[in-house]
Amino acid sequence: MDSLKDEKRIIRYIYLLCIVCFVNLALLKNPFDEGAVLIGIIIIVLIAYSQFIIRKFYPDGDKYILIFASILSVIGIAVIYRLNPTLALKQVMWFALGVSAFIIIIVLFPDLKSFQKYKYIYLALTLIFMSMALIFGTERGGAKNWIIIKNISFQPAEFGKLFLVAYLASALKDYKSYKNLIEPAFVVMISLGFMVLQRDLGTALIVFALSVTILYIATSKVKYVITCLILFILGGVISYEIFDHVRIRIMIWQNPWNYANNEGLQIVQSLIAIAWGGLFGTGLGFGFPNYIPVNVSDFIFTVICEELGIVTGLGLIIIYFLLFYRCMRAAVYIEDNFSRLVAVGYSSIIASQALVILGGVINLIPLTGITLPLVSYGGTSMLITFCSLGIVQKISEGE
Repeated sequence: MDSLKDEKRIIRYIYLLCIVCFVNLALLKNPFDEGAVLIGIIIIVLIAYSQFIIRKFYPDGDKYILIFASILSVIGIAVIYRLNPTLALKQVMWFALGVSAFIIIIVLFPDLKSFQKYKYIYLALTLIFMSMALIFGTERGGAKNWIIIKNISFQPAEFGKLFLVAYLASALKDYKSYKNLIEPAFVVMISLGFMVLQRDLGTALIVFALSVTILYIATSKVKYVITCLILFILGGVISYEIFDHVRIRIMIWQNPWNYANNEGLQIVQSLIAIAWGGLFGTGLGFGFPNYIPVNVSDFIFTVICEELGIVTGLGLIIIYFLLFYRCMRAAVYIEDNFSRLVAVGYSSIIASQALVILGGVINLIPLTGITLPLVSYGGTSMLITFCSLGIVQKISEGE
């Protein structure tokens, strides 16, 4: 899959996917919805331009990172347009900003090794962004993890995760003994504490996953990973005893059908919709997504499975796996420890975030209110994801 011919073939398939999705959406309305076609054209132009820049001027890096990210974004924007055209227009804007940030990082960033000396700047920014919502945040969906300023809203923890990865990479790049782990351990525990107090269980899981992944790659010590798992389980038990919202999430997870008319409504509607769609779905535009709560963000995977089928849902999971593989590939082939740990950290964020929300909507794990990367509606998430992918792309140029 490393040949130019294969790359061009996949890009043509992305254009075809975009055309099929948005022409289909345009035909669903009477009269013909020209806006849907226009959005499809804009997306194709953005993808074509970004691919041209990377292939023409930066041919040494991994070309498939942006390709897989584009596939996920096309599917996400198409489904969001089917649900809410106004939000889809905003998502296209964020997609354009994300792709622009991706290219700017590749063009302007020097070798990533030069950033490894700013450990305490990353530490300060991590603590600031992780705590910001607790102090200034507004509660949404039971979690106090949003900052709202007039018509602009964002999740500061999304930025906090980026800086946490950079801090852990700079702190653990020269690991020699357990003494090097004391300060990072306190930083991670404080970050997890902020997430628990904000009732943001999803971000807490992601912070734990990325921290343990970086720890193992930096030290190669299984005993540290086991210790972290034990401490995490202990923390989970304590949180269960202290916080009501944790007990409610566990209660719903154990048997959502007993609470189908109140606390378990979201999960029950999600499971019914996925079962209704079957293998091949009801068809784009022919499902009943209005019965699914929070359908443009937390439960967009449910909408995809209902209207496009479980087969498409499985295909989406495969694309995430391939994106994760290409990001980890950059980590494997780079020699600099700091760059390697950064690539591992950003890769694990995307993978763990996808696994956590996918597991939640099918009731495999307790539901957590996070977005599906690049697919769900959310400007902060899309922009931060493209920034992290841009950094990994830059790292891949040093292979």
